[in-house]
Amino acid sequence: MQRQDFRCFHRLRVRWSEVDVQKIVFNAHYLSYADCAMTEYWRALALPYETGMQALGGDVYLKKATVQYHASARLDDLLDVGMRCASVGNTSLAFECGVFAGERLLAAIELLYVFADPATQTKRAVPPALRAMVEHYEAGGDMVELRVGDWALLGDDATQLRMAVFVQEQGIDPAIELDAHDAGAVHAVVYNRLAQPVATGRLLYAAPDDARIGRMAVDRVVRGQRWGRVVLDALVEVARARGDAQVTLHAQRSAEGFYRRAGFDVLGEPFEEAGIPHITMVRVL
Repeated sequence: MQRQDFRCFHRLRVRWSEVDVQKIVFNAHYLSYADCAMTEYWRALALPYETGMQALGGDVYLKKATVQYHASARLDDLLDVGMRCASVGNTSLAFECGVFAGERLLAAIELLYVFADPATQTKRAVPPALRAMVEHYEAGGDMVELRVGDWALLGDDATQLRMAVFVQEQGIDPAIELDAHDAGAVHAVVYNRLAQPVATGRLLYAAPDDARIGRMAVDRVVRGQRWGRVVLDALVEVARARGDAQVTLHAQRSAEGFYRRAGFDVLGEPFEEAGIPHITMVRVL
């Protein structure tokens, strides 16, 4: 088992609560590390776990776990926990997990899950959609589809995401979340392989040759996988194709780093919008 065998990784640092009196990781915690990596695996598939499994008509339950220890992880070590699906059976999914410190393999873990009815916990056949999703990911395929269009085409799915993120999560008044600008904006929505929307944003034309991006929202469960960047890059390209000189946006301060990495620079001083600290940012095209 080597690092290059894995596409999905979860990085963590060994905490004080995870070590024994010898200051090495207590053996049971390696299964916790694997469980964290398993969560990251579903995220890498762009699959919001709860709603995704509901759409698939079941859930996965751990049936068997085995751990082979090769070396010890110690307090403050940075670990990379790799996760891959080794095979998909009729009712089961077999996963392999490697816990690495640098290139050194510390533990190899095998996990056998059974797909089952959540109500009765009786096994069911792995749905073809789940099988296809896992096999596509392990083959190196893209896990999302980008759609760009108008409000009539994408409005329902964009609304679903924006209400979940801005209204339910951030507490913004729903009366100001949807506005008259939506009808004339260009919208982008990213979908997973179950056709569930996972990220969205819109492009307005604030002035001649000046485009404004806004309402950027990513499903909370699948953040950190660059789905928001897919939306942002698509909207920037729409503005570039139109011939706009620049793109501006009002970034929440917590997302400032995200926009900086996409080539946006801060313009002016911070301000508050809808009760949340913001900063204007601009990217010259």
